[in-house]
Amino acid sequence: MDEVTFRSDTVLSDVHLYTPNHRHLMVRLNGMGQPVFLSQFKLLWNRDSQTDSGAEGGSHGTVPAEDTPPRGSGSAKPPLGSGCRIDTGQEGVGAQLDEDGDLDVKRRPRAATDPKPAGLPRDKVHPTILTQEEDDPLADEAQESSPHDIIRIEHTMATPLEDVGKQVWRGALLLADYILFQRDLFQGRTVLELGAGTGLASIIAATVARTVYCTDVGTDLLAMCQRNIALNGHLTAAAGSVVKVKELDWLQDDLCTDPEVPFSWSQEDVSDLYSHTTILLAAEVFYDDDLTDALFKTLSRLAHKLKNACTAILSVEKRLNFTLRHLDVTCEAYDHFRSWLQRLERLADGQLRFVVEPVEASFPQRLVYERIQQLGSSTCHVPVLHSLV
Repeated sequence: MDEVTFRSDTVLSDVHLYTPNHRHLMVRLNGMGQPVFLSQFKLLWNRDSQTDSGAEGGSHGTVPAEDTPPRGSGSAKPPLGSGCRIDTGQEGVGAQLDEDGDLDVKRRPRAATDPKPAGLPRDKVHPTILTQEEDDPLADEAQESSPHDIIRIEHTMATPLEDVGKQVWRGALLLADYILFQRDLFQGRTVLELGAGTGLASIIAATVARTVYCTDVGTDLLAMCQRNIALNGHLTAAAGSVVKVKELDWLQDDLCTDPEVPFSWSQEDVSDLYSHTTILLAAEVFYDDDLTDALFKTLSRLAHKLKNACTAILSVEKRLNFTLRHLDVTCEAYDHFRSWLQRLERLADGQLRFVVEPVEASFPQRLVYERIQQLGSSTCHVPVLHSLV
Protein backbone atom coordinates (compact mmCIF):
# COMPACT_ATOMS: atom_id res chain seq x y z
CA MET A 1 0.00 0.00 0.00
CA ASP A 2 2.53 2.56 -1.21
CA GLU A 3 0.17 5.32 -2.34
CA VAL A 4 -3.24 6.52 -1.26
CA THR A 5 -5.80 6.82 -4.04
CA PHE A 6 -9.14 8.57 -3.75
CA ARG A 7 -12.40 8.54 -5.65
CA SER A 8 -13.87 11.75 -6.99
CA ASP A 9 -16.42 11.90 -4.15
CA THR A 10 -13.82 11.38 -1.40
CA VAL A 11 -13.33 14.01 1.30
CA LEU A 12 -9.96 14.06 3.07
CA SER A 13 -8.92 16.16 6.05
CA ASP A 14 -5.43 17.53 5.43
CA VAL A 15 -4.70 16.82 9.09
CA HIS A 16 -4.32 13.25 7.80
CA LEU A 17 -2.84 14.06 4.40
CA TYR A 18 0.30 15.70 5.79
CA THR A 19 1.81 14.64 9.06
CA PRO A 20 5.15 14.67 10.87
CA ASN A 21 4.59 10.99 11.63
CA HIS A 22 6.20 8.64 9.16
CA ARG A 23 3.11 6.49 8.75
CA HIS A 24 -0.43 5.84 9.79
CA LEU A 25 -1.39 2.53 11.32
CA MET A 26 -4.43 0.76 9.98
CA VAL A 27 -5.89 -1.35 12.75
CA ARG A 28 -9.21 -2.65 11.45
CA LEU A 29 -12.18 -2.16 9.14
CA ASN A 30 -15.25 -0.49 10.58
CA GLY A 31 -18.85 -1.58 10.12
CA MET A 32 -19.01 0.26 6.79
CA GLY A 33 -15.94 -1.56 5.47
CA GLN A 34 -13.78 1.58 5.75
CA PRO A 35 -10.15 1.33 6.94
CA VAL A 36 -9.69 2.65 10.47
CA PHE A 37 -6.35 4.17 11.44
CA LEU A 38 -4.83 4.84 14.84
CA SER A 39 -2.93 8.08 15.41
CA GLN A 40 -1.50 9.70 18.48
CA PHE A 41 -1.61 13.39 19.29
CA LYS A 42 0.93 14.74 21.73
CA LEU A 43 0.04 17.46 24.22
CA LEU A 44 2.75 20.10 24.41
CA TRP A 45 3.15 21.03 28.07
CA ASN A 46 6.52 22.76 27.72
CA ARG A 47 8.81 24.19 25.09
CA ASP A 48 10.88 21.02 24.86
CA SER A 49 7.83 19.22 23.47
CA GLN A 50 7.76 21.50 20.44
CA THR A 51 10.31 19.45 18.60
CA ASP A 52 8.52 16.15 19.17
CA SER A 53 6.59 14.66 16.25
CA GLY A 54 3.99 12.63 18.06
CA ALA A 55 0.98 14.47 16.68
CA GLU A 56 -0.85 15.03 13.45
CA GLY A 57 -0.41 18.26 11.54
CA GLY A 58 2.25 20.46 10.02
CA SER A 59 3.88 23.59 11.41
CA HIS A 60 2.76 24.82 14.77
CA GLY A 61 2.92 28.01 16.79
CA THR A 62 4.92 28.86 19.85
CA VAL A 63 4.00 26.96 22.99
CA PRO A 64 4.27 28.56 26.43
CA ALA A 65 6.83 27.11 28.82
CA GLU A 66 6.62 25.53 32.25
CA ASP A 67 3.11 24.12 32.05
CA THR A 68 2.22 20.89 33.79
CA PRO A 69 -0.26 18.25 32.68
CA PRO A 70 -3.59 17.81 34.46
CA ARG A 71 -3.64 15.55 37.51
CA GLY A 72 -7.28 15.72 38.45
CA SER A 73 -9.56 18.45 39.69
CA GLY A 74 -7.17 19.59 42.39
CA SER A 75 -4.09 19.86 40.21
CA ALA A 76 -2.29 22.94 39.04
CA LYS A 77 -3.74 24.32 35.83
CA PRO A 78 -2.01 25.94 32.86
CA PRO A 79 -1.95 29.68 33.50
CA LEU A 80 -4.41 31.88 31.70
CA GLY A 81 -2.63 34.73 30.04
CA SER A 82 -1.25 36.12 26.85
CA GLY A 83 -1.56 34.10 23.69
CA CYS A 84 1.15 32.70 21.51
CA ARG A 85 2.60 33.69 18.16
CA ILE A 86 0.89 31.92 15.29
CA ASP A 87 3.25 30.89 12.52
CA THR A 88 1.34 31.40 9.27
CA GLY A 89 4.35 31.00 7.03
CA GLN A 90 4.03 34.59 5.75
CA GLU A 91 6.90 37.01 5.52
CA GLY A 92 5.61 40.52 5.96
CA VAL A 93 2.15 41.93 5.64
CA GLY A 94 1.87 42.60 1.91
CA ALA A 95 1.73 40.09 -0.93
CA GLN A 96 5.08 38.96 -2.39
CA LEU A 97 5.41 39.49 -6.15
CA ASP A 98 8.05 38.22 -8.56
CA GLU A 99 9.83 40.35 -11.15
CA ASP A 100 6.94 39.94 -13.61
CA GLY A 101 4.35 41.10 -11.07
CA ASP A 102 2.93 37.61 -10.46
CA LEU A 103 2.11 36.39 -6.97
CA ASP A 104 5.14 34.64 -5.52
CA VAL A 105 3.87 31.87 -3.25
CA LYS A 106 6.21 30.62 -0.54
CA ARG A 107 5.72 26.86 -0.46
CA ARG A 108 6.57 24.60 2.41
CA PRO A 109 9.60 22.39 1.76
CA ARG A 110 9.03 18.69 1.26
CA ALA A 111 11.43 15.95 2.17
CA ALA A 112 11.36 14.58 -1.39
CA THR A 113 12.82 17.79 -2.83
CA ASP A 114 14.68 19.32 0.10
CA PRO A 115 17.06 17.07 2.04
CA LYS A 116 17.03 19.53 4.95
CA PRO A 117 13.54 21.06 5.11
CA ALA A 118 12.83 23.85 7.57
CA GLY A 119 10.44 22.56 10.21
CA LEU A 120 8.50 19.33 10.07
CA PRO A 121 8.40 17.47 6.71
CA ARG A 122 5.11 17.22 4.82
CA ASP A 123 5.42 13.85 3.15
CA LYS A 124 2.73 11.84 1.45
CA VAL A 125 0.91 9.50 3.76
CA HIS A 126 1.98 5.87 3.54
CA PRO A 127 -0.44 3.79 5.63
CA THR A 128 0.87 0.68 7.31
CA ILE A 129 -1.52 -2.25 7.74
CA LEU A 130 -1.27 -4.07 11.05
CA THR A 131 -2.24 -7.67 11.62
CA GLN A 132 -3.33 -9.05 14.95
CA GLU A 133 0.02 -10.78 15.43
CA GLU A 134 2.04 -7.59 15.00
CA ASP A 135 2.96 -5.24 17.81
CA ASP A 136 1.62 -1.71 17.85
CA PRO A 137 4.55 0.74 17.41
CA LEU A 138 2.40 3.60 18.68
CA ALA A 139 1.86 1.75 21.94
CA ASP A 140 5.63 1.49 22.41
CA GLU A 141 6.05 5.21 21.73
CA ALA A 142 3.22 6.08 24.11
CA GLN A 143 4.83 4.05 26.90
CA GLU A 144 7.97 6.18 26.59
CA SER A 145 5.96 9.34 27.33
CA SER A 146 3.85 10.34 30.27
CA PRO A 147 0.26 9.05 29.86
CA HIS A 148 -0.91 12.64 30.18
CA ASP A 149 1.10 13.61 27.09
CA ILE A 150 -0.61 11.32 24.58
CA ILE A 151 -4.10 11.25 23.10
CA ARG A 152 -4.81 8.22 20.92
CA ILE A 153 -7.55 8.53 18.32
CA GLU A 154 -9.01 6.00 15.93
CA HIS A 155 -10.25 7.62 12.73
CA THR A 156 -10.78 7.03 9.05
CA MET A 157 -8.60 8.88 6.59
CA ALA A 158 -10.80 9.47 3.55
CA THR A 159 -14.58 9.22 3.42
CA PRO A 160 -17.65 10.25 1.46
CA LEU A 161 -19.11 13.57 2.60
CA GLU A 162 -21.71 11.90 4.82
CA ASP A 163 -18.94 10.24 6.88
CA VAL A 164 -16.61 13.20 7.41
CA GLY A 165 -17.24 12.97 11.16
CA LYS A 166 -14.96 9.92 11.21
CA GLN A 167 -11.94 12.09 10.42
CA VAL A 168 -10.05 14.56 12.61
CA TRP A 169 -10.38 18.18 11.51
CA ARG A 170 -8.37 21.26 12.43
CA GLY A 171 -11.39 22.94 14.02
CA ALA A 172 -11.58 20.14 16.59
CA LEU A 173 -7.92 20.65 17.45
CA LEU A 174 -8.50 24.40 17.82
CA LEU A 175 -11.46 23.72 20.11
CA ALA A 176 -9.32 21.32 22.16
CA ASP A 177 -6.70 24.05 22.54
CA TYR A 178 -9.35 26.50 23.70
CA ILE A 179 -10.65 24.04 26.30
CA LEU A 180 -7.13 23.59 27.69
CA PHE A 181 -6.69 27.37 27.76
CA GLN A 182 -10.02 27.97 29.55
CA ARG A 183 -9.76 25.14 32.06
CA ASP A 184 -11.41 27.17 34.81
CA LEU A 185 -14.49 27.62 32.63
CA PHE A 186 -14.88 23.84 32.31
CA GLN A 187 -13.89 22.83 35.84
CA GLY A 188 -16.58 20.60 37.35
CA ARG A 189 -19.14 21.47 34.65
CA THR A 190 -21.54 19.37 32.61
CA VAL A 191 -20.69 19.68 28.92
CA LEU A 192 -22.61 18.67 25.79
CA GLU A 193 -20.76 18.31 22.47
CA LEU A 194 -22.85 18.30 19.30
CA GLY A 195 -21.47 16.50 16.25
CA ALA A 196 -18.54 15.14 18.25
CA GLY A 197 -17.11 13.04 15.39
CA THR A 198 -14.14 11.07 16.72
CA GLY A 199 -14.70 12.51 20.21
CA LEU A 200 -11.37 14.34 20.49
CA ALA A 201 -12.80 17.58 21.93
CA SER A 202 -15.02 15.63 24.35
CA ILE A 203 -11.99 13.72 25.62
CA ILE A 204 -10.10 16.96 26.23
CA ALA A 205 -13.14 18.48 27.96
CA ALA A 206 -13.32 15.43 30.23
CA THR A 207 -9.88 16.23 31.62
CA VAL A 208 -11.54 18.99 33.67
CA ALA A 209 -15.34 18.71 33.38
CA ARG A 210 -17.53 16.62 35.68
CA THR A 211 -19.69 15.04 32.97
CA VAL A 212 -19.36 15.19 29.18
CA TYR A 213 -22.10 14.10 26.80
CA CYS A 214 -20.38 13.17 23.53
CA THR A 215 -23.11 13.10 20.86
CA ASP A 216 -23.49 12.47 17.16
CA VAL A 217 -25.54 10.21 14.87
CA GLY A 218 -24.80 6.81 13.37
CA THR A 219 -24.05 3.64 15.31
CA ASP A 220 -20.69 3.10 13.61
CA LEU A 221 -19.48 6.64 14.36
CA LEU A 222 -20.70 6.51 17.96
CA ALA A 223 -18.96 3.15 18.43
CA MET A 224 -15.75 4.83 17.26
CA CYS A 225 -16.28 7.57 19.85
CA GLN A 226 -16.73 4.92 22.52
CA ARG A 227 -13.49 3.20 21.51
CA ASN A 228 -11.57 6.49 21.56
CA ILE A 229 -12.87 7.31 25.02
CA ALA A 230 -11.74 3.88 26.22
CA LEU A 231 -8.31 4.42 24.62
CA ASN A 232 -7.91 7.62 26.62
CA GLY A 233 -9.36 6.48 29.92
CA HIS A 234 -6.10 7.45 31.65
CA LEU A 235 -6.87 11.12 30.90
CA THR A 236 -10.49 11.15 32.02
CA ALA A 237 -9.91 8.93 35.06
CA ALA A 238 -7.31 11.34 36.42
CA ALA A 239 -9.97 14.05 36.59
CA GLY A 240 -12.70 11.73 37.87
CA SER A 241 -14.86 12.62 34.88
CA VAL A 242 -17.63 10.66 33.21
CA VAL A 243 -18.00 10.65 29.41
CA LYS A 244 -21.27 9.35 28.00
CA VAL A 245 -21.65 8.65 24.28
CA LYS A 246 -25.20 9.34 23.12
CA GLU A 247 -27.13 9.76 19.90
CA LEU A 248 -28.42 13.28 19.30
CA ASP A 249 -30.05 13.86 15.92
CA TRP A 250 -30.42 17.55 15.04
CA LEU A 251 -33.32 16.73 12.76
CA GLN A 252 -35.37 15.32 15.63
CA ASP A 253 -37.11 17.45 18.24
CA ASP A 254 -36.69 14.95 21.08
CA LEU A 255 -33.92 12.74 22.39
CA CYS A 256 -34.19 9.03 21.68
CA THR A 257 -35.06 7.21 24.92
CA ASP A 258 -35.85 3.79 23.41
CA PRO A 259 -33.67 1.32 25.36
CA GLU A 260 -33.58 -0.98 22.32
CA VAL A 261 -31.72 1.67 20.27
CA PRO A 262 -27.92 1.78 20.69
CA PHE A 263 -26.62 4.91 22.44
CA SER A 264 -30.10 6.04 23.46
CA TRP A 265 -30.77 8.22 26.52
CA SER A 266 -32.00 7.04 29.89
CA GLN A 267 -34.46 9.23 31.76
CA GLU A 268 -31.75 9.90 34.34
CA ASP A 269 -29.37 11.14 31.63
CA VAL A 270 -32.04 13.38 30.12
CA SER A 271 -32.78 14.89 33.51
CA ASP A 272 -29.09 15.43 34.23
CA LEU A 273 -28.52 16.99 30.80
CA TYR A 274 -31.27 19.58 31.16
CA SER A 275 -30.61 20.25 34.84
CA HIS A 276 -26.84 20.70 34.85
CA THR A 277 -25.47 21.47 31.37
CA THR A 278 -23.84 24.90 31.13
CA ILE A 279 -21.45 24.47 28.17
CA LEU A 280 -22.20 23.32 24.63
CA LEU A 281 -19.50 22.55 22.05
CA ALA A 282 -19.47 22.14 18.28
CA ALA A 283 -16.49 21.98 15.91
CA GLU A 284 -16.32 21.76 12.13
CA VAL A 285 -20.01 21.03 11.62
CA PHE A 286 -20.81 24.08 9.48
CA TYR A 287 -19.95 22.75 6.02
CA ASP A 288 -23.52 22.23 4.75
CA ASP A 289 -26.26 24.87 4.92
CA ASP A 290 -29.01 22.41 5.83
CA LEU A 291 -26.93 20.94 8.65
CA THR A 292 -26.00 24.42 9.85
CA ASP A 293 -29.70 25.30 9.98
CA ALA A 294 -30.42 22.12 11.94
CA LEU A 295 -27.53 22.76 14.35
CA PHE A 296 -28.62 26.28 15.25
CA LYS A 297 -32.24 25.20 15.64
CA THR A 298 -31.01 22.47 17.98
CA LEU A 299 -29.00 25.03 19.97
CA SER A 300 -32.08 27.22 20.31
CA ARG A 301 -34.23 24.26 21.30
CA LEU A 302 -31.72 23.15 23.93
CA ALA A 303 -31.36 26.68 25.31
CA HIS A 304 -35.12 26.74 25.96
CA LYS A 305 -34.95 23.43 27.84
CA LEU A 306 -31.77 23.95 29.88
CA LYS A 307 -32.39 25.16 33.41
CA ASN A 308 -29.13 27.12 33.63
CA ALA A 309 -27.60 29.89 31.57
CA CYS A 310 -25.20 28.34 29.08
CA THR A 311 -22.29 29.13 26.77
CA ALA A 312 -21.96 27.55 23.32
CA ILE A 313 -18.42 27.45 21.91
CA LEU A 314 -18.34 26.97 18.14
CA SER A 315 -15.17 26.27 16.12
CA VAL A 316 -15.04 26.54 12.34
CA GLU A 317 -12.57 26.70 9.48
CA LYS A 318 -13.36 29.26 6.78
CA ARG A 319 -12.97 27.30 3.55
CA LEU A 320 -12.57 29.18 0.28
CA ASN A 321 -13.89 27.62 -2.93
CA PHE A 322 -14.18 28.79 -6.52
CA THR A 323 -17.78 28.51 -7.71
CA LEU A 324 -19.10 28.70 -11.26
CA ARG A 325 -22.20 30.44 -9.96
CA HIS A 326 -20.15 33.38 -8.72
CA LEU A 327 -17.13 32.95 -11.01
CA ASP A 328 -15.13 33.90 -7.96
CA VAL A 329 -13.65 32.49 -4.77
CA THR A 330 -16.34 32.39 -2.08
CA CYS A 331 -16.91 30.88 1.34
CA GLU A 332 -20.66 30.26 1.26
CA ALA A 333 -20.78 27.76 4.13
CA TYR A 334 -18.93 30.17 6.42
CA ASP A 335 -21.12 33.08 5.32
CA HIS A 336 -24.21 31.03 6.16
CA PHE A 337 -22.73 30.25 9.58
CA ARG A 338 -22.09 33.97 10.19
CA SER A 339 -25.64 34.86 9.13
CA TRP A 340 -26.98 32.54 11.83
CA LEU A 341 -24.82 34.22 14.48
CA GLN A 342 -26.21 37.59 13.41
CA ARG A 343 -29.72 36.18 13.55
CA LEU A 344 -29.19 34.97 17.12
CA GLU A 345 -27.92 38.40 18.15
CA ARG A 346 -31.11 40.00 16.82
CA LEU A 347 -33.34 37.46 18.51
CA ALA A 348 -35.64 39.13 21.05
CA ASP A 349 -38.63 36.92 21.67
CA GLY A 350 -38.88 37.65 25.39
CA GLN A 351 -37.70 34.14 26.25
CA LEU A 352 -34.02 34.06 25.25
CA ARG A 353 -31.24 36.52 24.65
CA PHE A 354 -28.05 35.44 22.91
CA VAL A 355 -24.77 37.32 23.17
CA VAL A 356 -22.30 36.37 20.41
CA GLU A 357 -18.58 37.03 20.85
CA PRO A 358 -15.77 36.14 18.40
CA VAL A 359 -12.75 34.41 19.91
CA GLU A 360 -9.32 35.39 18.64
CA ALA A 361 -7.18 32.33 17.89
CA SER A 362 -4.26 33.77 19.86
CA PHE A 363 -4.48 31.47 22.87
CA PRO A 364 -1.62 29.00 23.54
CA GLN A 365 -1.28 25.99 21.28
CA ARG A 366 -1.06 22.65 23.10
CA LEU A 367 -1.45 20.30 20.12
CA VAL A 368 0.66 20.12 16.98
CA TYR A 369 -1.29 21.22 13.90
CA GLU A 370 -1.38 24.11 11.45
CA ARG A 371 -3.30 26.94 13.07
CA ILE A 372 -4.07 28.72 9.84
CA GLN A 373 -5.68 32.16 9.56
CA GLN A 374 -8.97 30.64 8.39
CA LEU A 375 -9.53 28.99 11.77
CA GLY A 376 -11.79 30.77 14.23
CA SER A 377 -14.18 30.37 17.12
CA SER A 378 -17.23 32.12 18.48
CA THR A 379 -19.05 31.92 21.79
CA CYS A 380 -22.80 32.28 22.18
CA HIS A 381 -23.86 33.19 25.70
CA VAL A 382 -27.43 32.84 26.94
CA PRO A 383 -27.24 34.91 30.12
CA VAL A 384 -30.98 35.49 30.40
CA LEU A 385 -33.37 32.54 30.45
CA HIS A 386 -37.08 32.64 31.16
CA SER A 387 -39.23 29.61 31.81
CA LEU A 388 -41.62 28.69 29.03
CA VAL A 389 -44.12 27.35 31.55
